[in-house]
Amino acid sequence: MSQNKQEESLADNNTKVTDTEVLEKLRLPVFKNLVLKKLADQVMVITGASSGIGLVTARMAASKGAKVVLAARNEKALKQLTAELNEQGHPAIYVKADVGREEDVNIIAETAIKEFGHFNTWVNNAGLSIYGHAMEVTNDDIRQLFDTNFWSVVYGTKAAVSHFKKEGSPGAIINVGSIFGDRGTVIQSTYAAAKFAVHGWTESVRMELEKENAPVSVTLIHPGRIDTPYNEHAKSYLDKQPGHRGMIYPPEAVAEAILHSAENPKRDMYVGSQAKAAALLGTLFPRLTDKVMEKVMYPTQHLNKPSQPMDENNLYQPGYGMHERGTNKGWKRSGSMYVKVSKYPVLSSMIAVGIGAIAWSAWKRK
Repeated sequence: MSQNKQEESLADNNTKVTDTEVLEKLRLPVFKNLVLKKLADQVMVITGASSGIGLVTARMAASKGAKVVLAARNEKALKQLTAELNEQGHPAIYVKADVGREEDVNIIAETAIKEFGHFNTWVNNAGLSIYGHAMEVTNDDIRQLFDTNFWSVVYGTKAAVSHFKKEGSPGAIINVGSIFGDRGTVIQSTYAAAKFAVHGWTESVRMELEKENAPVSVTLIHPGRIDTPYNEHAKSYLDKQPGHRGMIYPPEAVAEAILHSAENPKRDMYVGSQAKAAALLGTLFPRLTDKVMEKVMYPTQHLNKPSQPMDENNLYQPGYGMHERGTNKGWKRSGSMYVKVSKYPVLSSMIAVGIGAIAWSAWKRK
């Protein structure tokens, strides 16, 4: 029977079926028994754990009972964080690693297995940026950024998939993308290009693993503008200091999305409505979005003070660690409602329908 006829027969069937049953009847791939462990029973690997999103995620995961394996280039910060967590009674180890090197990433996996016997979640979070016009940024700098932002995700994904398949038990890979992985931007063209690559890699790998029914959940996190030291660590070709201005979300909101995805198989998690809006508008109205980005993104990616010297950045060496927040300016949100809604889609849909019904009823009474 052709796929079209199969779809018609399903449509004619008055019996309610689940999404999983539909996929099975159409002979499309569906994960079998992909149930992820609770955080309290997990070992979680986190790259880029010495500051920003990685630091917050490590602390939150440990507080929920997860054993954490922390990776970054800044050994001093890793030692401090590991000691902090151990003193609080949370099992934690660290691996000094440059995740742009495949051998270092493999050492992270080997260390986690040696210490804890396995790992359940791998978070590809390490990242850095370059602020400058595309034609000004050197090719060497672009390659270095891709090593950290893209190739580290490739290496981490391969190490995690290999382990999960060998173990034969479900595990999660969580890749931290960006609003600029869905929609390009000015000034951070190199960063955007690398994040586009991360998004494409994540989607492609997810489909391949789903096709073979591998025991792996693959989630892409789409953060909006996040208040971390990211701007201070970045290499700057600008006259003024890089920084976010406008609506900014806390790193805790990204950590919340990551930890939810570690327990619940999710395809995507958007952090902040701006991230979802940028992706949607860029798809529906690409030229209009170009013009808006050209107008908005030039003045909102730097602060009103001179830029730090070009050689003060973390592109080729570790940046300072143990800072969760940065020096960004703007409207700083306390969290992301979009993340909370995404965690409870059925309940959120029911609330939205209820609000709509109330509004319709009120309008009809007029």
